[in-house]
Amino acid sequence: MTRKQTVRSVEELKAQMSEDDDLLRPLVQLVVQEFLEAEMNDALGASKSERTPGRLGYRSGHYPRKLVTRVGTLDLRVPQDRQGRFSTEIFSRYQRSEKALVAALVEMYVQGVSTRKVKAVSEELCGHEFSAGTISELNATLDAELERFARQRLEAEHPYLILDARYERVREDGVIRSRAVLVAIGIDWEGRRRILGVELASKESATSWRDFLVGLKQRGLHGVRLAISDDHAGLRRAVAEILPEAAWQRCYVHFLRNALDHLPRKADDDCLTELRWLYDCRDLGEARLHLHAWLGRWQPKYPKLCAWVEEAIEETWTFYRQPREHHKHLKSTNLLERLNQEIKRRTHVVRIFPNERSCLRLIRALAAEQHEEWLDGPVYLDMQPLRDQLKPSLQIAA
Repeated sequence: MTRKQTVRSVEELKAQMSEDDDLLRPLVQLVVQEFLEAEMNDALGASKSERTPGRLGYRSGHYPRKLVTRVGTLDLRVPQDRQGRFSTEIFSRYQRSEKALVAALVEMYVQGVSTRKVKAVSEELCGHEFSAGTISELNATLDAELERFARQRLEAEHPYLILDARYERVREDGVIRSRAVLVAIGIDWEGRRRILGVELASKESATSWRDFLVGLKQRGLHGVRLAISDDHAGLRRAVAEILPEAAWQRCYVHFLRNALDHLPRKADDDCLTELRWLYDCRDLGEARLHLHAWLGRWQPKYPKLCAWVEEAIEETWTFYRQPREHHKHLKSTNLLERLNQEIKRRTHVVRIFPNERSCLRLIRALAAEQHEEWLDGPVYLDMQPLRDQLKPSLQIAA
């Protein structure tokens, strides 16, 4: 039975795609429709026509609903139950970032700073044009929601904190400037990832990072044991000043990239490969032992690189003091880099934001969307090894 249903769905999809020049819209519509039906199955505890003692209710047909997406407007059939209790979360969560992107693009057009190309892109993303009044109402509602997300209290402790920045181009007084987007991700004692803060700054400086961290502490950030970032001097100073209780881990991925600055253009690839292996050791003692062997092998050929590595590599080994089960998650800022890549993919459509407000609106919407997915998803880290590691110190303190 399942196989026949799958064949019919594929044939239906082929037929839709052959009739429509837009190849993505029917595919997205089919997938979203399936999600709606699956949500209803979960809500009722049974699929359509299934007889089970655990059923919580019965279906009562569908009602039509349109969903505006980047691939056009989807015509959906939303299932409903007899008691009227079923409510889908797909529309609010899916459209939050879409609304922010539409708002940023159309705001450019409304303010008279856009081009025909920007208007064409906005119409393609929306599926239809929006009036200035509609955009104003949309922005006001969205801004209030995102402001609550950005200012929420941080009640839980976050032993691990990851910090990084990326840059976006913003028009200011007729001049296009780069603005730093400062982002903080925390991992709490439940092992869940949380986006703690997203702010804009004129540049990535000690002052901007200090203000950012002070803002997090004022909202309740506490219990940070390890802060992970790249080797930005201003960020390092801010962490040391605002989070003196936290150890600092220099991202080893950035470290390996920096190593290229100390090598000739035609360097032996084995040199950096073996340096990379130093981050897969079982503990700090083993890593230092292998470092000694690495230096002995490559010192005669690359003395400049070896001197730099010997001086700086300990900063990238702070993660070895944490439970071994956490090492691969704590030795780099890759978790935050993946979020930055998603932000880049979406902001690339806009290219130049008309002002800081529209830039921050879109990025915070993307962050809020990711934040909710993490909270609803599986636990990222098992924090029991860290609890076990801390038991002796906690007992002494007691």
